[in-house]
Amino acid sequence: MKIDFSQPQRQSLVGVVVMFTDTLQGTVRSLWPILLVWVFRIDEVNKLYLGLGTAGVILLLGVIAYLKYYNFTFFLDEENEEFVIRKGILNKSRIAIPLDKIQQVNINQSVIQKLIGVHALEVDTAGSSKKEVTIKAITHDLATALKERLLESGKNTETNSFNEEGTTTKKEYPFIQISLLSLLKTGITSNYARSFALLFAFVITVYQNIEDYIDATGYESDPLQEYINPTVLLQFVGFIILAIIVLTLLVNLLRTILKYFNYRITQQQNSLLLSYGLLTTRNTIIRPERVQMVTVGRNYFQKKMDIQDIKIRQASNLDTNNKEHRKQAIEIPGCNEKEKDVLIKFLLEKMPERGVMLKPSIRKVIVQVVKFLIVPFVIFFLFASVRFTELYDYAVFLPLYFVFVATMIYFAYRNSRLFVNSEFIIKQSGAWDIDNDFLAPHKIQAVSLKQYFWHKKADIGKVTLYTAGGTLTFGLADYTRLKQLVNYWLYQVETTDKNWM
Repeated sequence: MKIDFSQPQRQSLVGVVVMFTDTLQGTVRSLWPILLVWVFRIDEVNKLYLGLGTAGVILLLGVIAYLKYYNFTFFLDEENEEFVIRKGILNKSRIAIPLDKIQQVNINQSVIQKLIGVHALEVDTAGSSKKEVTIKAITHDLATALKERLLESGKNTETNSFNEEGTTTKKEYPFIQISLLSLLKTGITSNYARSFALLFAFVITVYQNIEDYIDATGYESDPLQEYINPTVLLQFVGFIILAIIVLTLLVNLLRTILKYFNYRITQQQNSLLLSYGLLTTRNTIIRPERVQMVTVGRNYFQKKMDIQDIKIRQASNLDTNNKEHRKQAIEIPGCNEKEKDVLIKFLLEKMPERGVMLKPSIRKVIVQVVKFLIVPFVIFFLFASVRFTELYDYAVFLPLYFVFVATMIYFAYRNSRLFVNSEFIIKQSGAWDIDNDFLAPHKIQAVSLKQYFWHKKADIGKVTLYTAGGTLTFGLADYTRLKQLVNYWLYQVETTDKNWM
């Protein structure tokens, strides 16, 4: 039987469980300070009142969850070409989304949704910095059929036919599958810099708290001092660093496998369907015409292992500078060179070639040295000499900090390049993880060219290219040359017959 989306429909009845868990989670997040006090003072609380109160709260949350389910309906307004959602408990609201404004439709499945056999469908438009609508509990067949219908538009030349069960008959065939071995390689070679910094800060904080506790106990001297000498201290620091490295690798490995397990890319005529996840399953679709920028990144170890990570930014929202938008970039981890070439050719129609090279001025190094070396050292010695003399105990780490930061600044400058030809703009950046951003000029929405007054004599400036999927910034470079490139890009945008999506 063909699914009639013109009639208002509700979610699956078992979706009440999803509504309940979401409502319970939101309540716990809002009231966690009060709940924490109750946990520590549970012996002082009347057990009868506690049981009745808990039962009352659960009953109230259950009623709210059912009302969320009952009042939530969705349908397609065929006459106005809109996707309409009605929802609300006391205050009812009606959301109408024009079909031609829908940029992305994802089908996801959390652990709870897997247990009860339903899926979540997220609808994203180009006019919001968050998901416009989320239908949290529908069957897979209904979610698939609705997704295909929502993504139909005048620009889409694909036609879908529905069988008696409502699922599409569009031909699909495997495109790329990321193996578990590739995920293992990715897990041990990526994102460890940030994780290492967080774990190191955690260890330092714990050590400082132990010192404060010893001082608070009233000991005139630290009882550990008699056991500590330079050799023991170095061994202890080495052990801590080694433990942090091991924990970092394990955390990244676990995160990568949980998030990207069974990563499959299936081709559907002129689009790609991505499916991945162990506990939470995500399904998303990529259309080459909607792709704004593609980023290929890898570090030294990944290069030796022949893997690289690909990030794809589609037209998803207009707020391209916020953190939430940057998180929405679609990631394809652990691609080898052949898989990367196939994906790039499919998404960008051809392999981008590096054209004329533009490199930044040496002043960029000076700015980074002032920002990350001189200023931190001045602040450290200023605070140590004026107020916190105990900071001098950590001065032994300053040479390590200096060598590390100086090395990162040097390689970041050496790898910072902009390549331009008639078809693509390629920005190379990074100190350890080297990224290459690929952008076609006809995707540019706006251009910003800046030069501060103290840069005029040196004739350097900064250019920022805005797209519907993010920004690309390059500086400090030859300002005269940047102006010529900006004029060339604007000319390309005005004269091309290609659409930005």
